[in-house]
Amino acid sequence: MWGTAASSTQTEGAGPRSTWAAFEAAGRVPPSGDGNGFATRYREDFAQLASLGLAHHRLSLDWSRLEPDAGKHDPAAVEHYREMLRAGRDAGLSMWVCLHHFTLPGWFADDEGGFLDPGARRYYWARHVDWVAETFGDLVDGWKPINEPVAYAFGGWLAGEIPPGERDLGRFGLALESVLLANHDAWRLLASGDQPVATIHNLSPIEPATRTGDERERGAAAESAKLFDEVIWSTWTRFLRDGVLAVPGRAEIEVPEAAESFDLIGFSYYGALAVYADLTTGPYPTDQPAGPVGFAAWPEGLGITLRRLAHDLPGRPLLIAECGLGLPAADDDDRQRVEYLDECLGVTEDAIADGVDVRGFFAWTSVDNYEWSLGDTANFGIIGRDRTPKPSAELLGRWATGAR
Repeated sequence: MWGTAASSTQTEGAGPRSTWAAFEAAGRVPPSGDGNGFATRYREDFAQLASLGLAHHRLSLDWSRLEPDAGKHDPAAVEHYREMLRAGRDAGLSMWVCLHHFTLPGWFADDEGGFLDPGARRYYWARHVDWVAETFGDLVDGWKPINEPVAYAFGGWLAGEIPPGERDLGRFGLALESVLLANHDAWRLLASGDQPVATIHNLSPIEPATRTGDERERGAAAESAKLFDEVIWSTWTRFLRDGVLAVPGRAEIEVPEAAESFDLIGFSYYGALAVYADLTTGPYPTDQPAGPVGFAAWPEGLGITLRRLAHDLPGRPLLIAECGLGLPAADDDDRQRVEYLDECLGVTEDAIADGVDVRGFFAWTSVDNYEWSLGDTANFGIIGRDRTPKPSAELLGRWATGAR
């Protein structure tokens, strides 16, 4: 499967009743405006992707637009998204839907407690998943319920970078547990349909690093790296392999049906993570410059990630749900992106040759868009905002069509 991925907030702008709109109003992040204009230009975007041979596209349906008030759905928003999915199908694309990509309706997050409230998760979230499946399922080819649960919990409750913008280690553990359970709840509800259900976990090789080379510092860095590894990797892989959810610092929860759940183990890859003795992080390799989002361009790490997943979750088909290179918008040298994507696809091809079961590659992202706290200062797109394809789009088209 060759495709691209994007999110509603980044391409359409924040829903007026969403937690991201409130974050913008509080001055925590730059305004998103209309994203990249996708809400009105989706037909031409889909046609361009189809012409490249990138025949799969993942978008998100903004819950806050669909249900701005609890129990009250907006018919115009419903028809907008149905028409969007129809247009994708008409262009020849297979449409994948994400139900949550970093932002929620204000009423669910603020009034009902969001995912962290077990009752709200089991009632309002489950009700929404069911309703979306019934309302849009005839136009959906695959589901990817929650985007990057670990990154969402980390950014929202530890780093303070996305809503709710907290910095609370204890709440982070609860958030991570709750979001992983919510992802499982969504899989359970969606698995009864005919469409495949995939995860989207943010993954990076974790490498201990030192600033001085001191032996004691090296040992402490190794212990810190183990902690990061447990959160980013082991917490959810054990959940999907053994049916045991063990978030560090919290009691284990047994959910037997979680073992072997999800049809595809999807993940995003942007780079590796160096972890220091004091639990701070940086890009890896440490001698390479980092891009706008803090990662060094290291395609080799994708091969490491694929092989580790094949080891940790044997027999499970894998999906590269996001892979891309962010560059400063003021200096977007797409030649770097071409080289990076070409090398990432090369290491993927090597992994497949070694027996790793990889089913697809989704590039992040199709059209340059709003990049969260970075606003419009970073580009990931293979197509410019003016809808001019970049050389990276042509590269992916050659890979997708076998013309390279």
